[in-house]
Amino acid sequence: MKKLFSLLLALAMVLSVAGSFAEGANVLRYGMETEPAGFDPHTISSHASIRVMAQVYNQLVDVNENLEVIPELATSWEVSDDNLTYTFHLADNVVFHSGRKMTAEDVKYSLERVLNPDLGALGNSSSYAGDIDTVEVVDDTTVKVTLKKVNVTFLSNMASSYCSIVDKDVVEANEGSLLLADGGTGPYTLGEWVADNHVYVHAFDQYFDEAGKATFDAIEFYTMTDASSRLNALRAGTVDLIVADTAMLDLVAENDPIQVISYQTRDYVGLFFNCKRAPFDNPLVRQAVNYALNREEIIDFAYNGTAAISGFIPASMGHWAVDVTEKDYYTQNVEKAKELLAEAGYPDGFETVITVGLEDGIRDMGVVAQQQLEAIGIKAEVKNEENAQYIDDWKAHNFDIMICHNGAGSDPNRGVAFFFSSTGSANIQDYANERVDELCVLATATTDTAQREEYYKEAINIILDECATATVACPMAYFLATPALQGYAPNASNTSNFAGVTLAK
Repeated sequence: MKKLFSLLLALAMVLSVAGSFAEGANVLRYGMETEPAGFDPHTISSHASIRVMAQVYNQLVDVNENLEVIPELATSWEVSDDNLTYTFHLADNVVFHSGRKMTAEDVKYSLERVLNPDLGALGNSSSYAGDIDTVEVVDDTTVKVTLKKVNVTFLSNMASSYCSIVDKDVVEANEGSLLLADGGTGPYTLGEWVADNHVYVHAFDQYFDEAGKATFDAIEFYTMTDASSRLNALRAGTVDLIVADTAMLDLVAENDPIQVISYQTRDYVGLFFNCKRAPFDNPLVRQAVNYALNREEIIDFAYNGTAAISGFIPASMGHWAVDVTEKDYYTQNVEKAKELLAEAGYPDGFETVITVGLEDGIRDMGVVAQQQLEAIGIKAEVKNEENAQYIDDWKAHNFDIMICHNGAGSDPNRGVAFFFSSTGSANIQDYANERVDELCVLATATTDTAQREEYYKEAINIILDECATATVACPMAYFLATPALQGYAPNASNTSNFAGVTLAK
């Protein structure tokens, strides 16, 4: 029955994809695993949304796969001797999709929009734009940004989609919201969005960067939550590229013409505890859950054995990472977990809810975690939410345990401060430790890399030992593509760059 259902879903997708553009159009059709949650780059963190927004918006700078800051809307910049003032020189040929030329006023407006507390922007933290004091327009192509305090990660922070430059006129015409509007300068314009089906983006012929110009007339993003349906649609030729999971790799034989495209992420997946909600306000309970988990078993089930055991700063972050395999609580010890629960006042365990959603790996992890927690007396209901509800509960910190897939970013400031400082925008678990807060401030105030590493590693060890999360794994990322797709080379810094990518005829 499950196989029949998958085939029916694939047939439905074939019918919905067919005929969306004129015959002969150069279109890339992309099957995604989740539904977008809207397209405001300052407020939306959904992976599916970010894939679309990457085509529509630009930032002042970008970060390449070697974690080096490179120009984007800003062609160059200078930093003052005191490391507080950044002067950006903007490209003079940038045009919004509305047809209006972008100027320094738009940069000022965009950054001040992010800083507006009424918006609830994800970039309004020290891990992004939160340390900005003033934004001054020098002339049409020059903008001066002054920080409240030294933050050596500021330049790389500006590469985040959360700091995208947006069209003031479009924002105001849509009553302050970009969820359904296009205020971008990117190589593609936002087109039709049909919920639970597709989003189209169209080539923008006035894109400022010749090297980054659209190579497709359009990209069609299709929501295909069922993995078998995505694979069947790829085999049927109705999509060209799909987000894959590790289970799908077993279905691609060695002589299969389908391309397997992969890279090592800087992401991590784990259980986030609500540290303000009993019983997870007790560190002993959080430690017990960590001891209860068999991470190898979870990785085998959820990621087909291909992910690496990880902390929230993965080994792919290089010298910034801590070797979590040396931590006692990363080795399953059911008896130790039971002792900790009894010490915390829960000798018979308790009932709780594990919130999952968004992607198969998260859902599969919930299934295994539920079984493993039962062995220490914790009876967990797995609550499988639709994307919109999952994101709403994420924002509202409305959960006991939530399984999340997060990105550690290009600097440990994001991986530590953004998710674990008391002022971090993504500190959904409401974890607080004064020393961690102090270390995050110290680490952003020095340009000495060795000293920064010392500060961050102290903070990482505190967070790990207080078990603010039960981080499990750093996954690989996989895509499957038609053999006709050429030039697509995603990496941990950029998975959605289709400049120069083509479909062979």
